[in-house]
Amino acid sequence: MAKTTIAEDLQDQIVDELTVELSDDDAFNSEILEIKVRNAIREVKRKRNYPASYTTEMIENDLENYYDVIHELALYEYNKVGAEGQSLHSEDDVQRSWVSKDELLKGVHAFVSVL
Repeated sequence: MAKTTIAEDLQDQIVDELTVELSDDDAFNSEILEIKVRNAIREVKRKRNYPASYTTEMIENDLENYYDVIHELALYEYNKVGAEGQSLHSEDDVQRSWVSKDELLKGVHAFVSVL
């Protein structure tokens, strides 16, 4: 049995939680959810802009600090499936607009090098 990484454990935990949250939806798709969670992890990694000196283990440990951000970002992206590019949706007197993705990522900051 292969040893799982911290990032894989984090991904599995978030997928499990979101599966519970979303499983009552008849249109629930676990494969799409897994993609959205992986993409959310990648997005946080990009935003953090880890220094070259950071090891994989250091990055994975740091990602634990952004569990909630990754969870919310994956949920946000999953809920937008089929509505990509829409900023406002109105149907049967229900209006829906999306918060900015930057708002979800506002607590994630890149590393800064001091020269």
